[in-house]
Amino acid sequence: MTIDANTPDEYISKIPEDRKEAVSKLRETVRDNLPKGFEECISYKMIGYVVPHSLYPDGYHCDPKLPLPFINIASQKHFVALYHSGIYADKKLLDWFVGEYPKHVKTKLDMGKSCIRFKKPETIPYELIAELCRKMTTESWIALYEKNVKNRKK
Repeated sequence: MTIDANTPDEYISKIPEDRKEAVSKLRETVRDNLPKGFEECISYKMIGYVVPHSLYPDGYHCDPKLPLPFINIASQKHFVALYHSGIYADKKLLDWFVGEYPKHVKTKLDMGKSCIRFKKPETIPYELIAELCRKMTTESWIALYEKNVKNRKK
């Protein structure tokens, strides 16, 4: 499901009614718990949280004109998604999240490389997402990103 929006508020206004509350609460959880430095925007047609060029002038290696992405929130066709690049890039963080998830949610974790899918919005573990957001600063994300990108180029 692609939503054309210029701002996060516009994005939320265009998603299905039954998803608005969950996406809004997820957005609020991320914004309230991300360390300073990340900026909210529309990124890849989703609500995004990025490291701005003012902190990381190199931008995203796939397109340096874009800021470095970190987290995205989306209303997809069959689920609400939270994309967290740190989980994809840091095995220790992934292992922590996978271990903590069952302590917060009775349903099975539905996850891709960086995508956490919530087919039932009422099962979103906001407290766990808040804790996940607090675990990585812009500086630690940039360092991890550079380490992983440089390793891939070799």
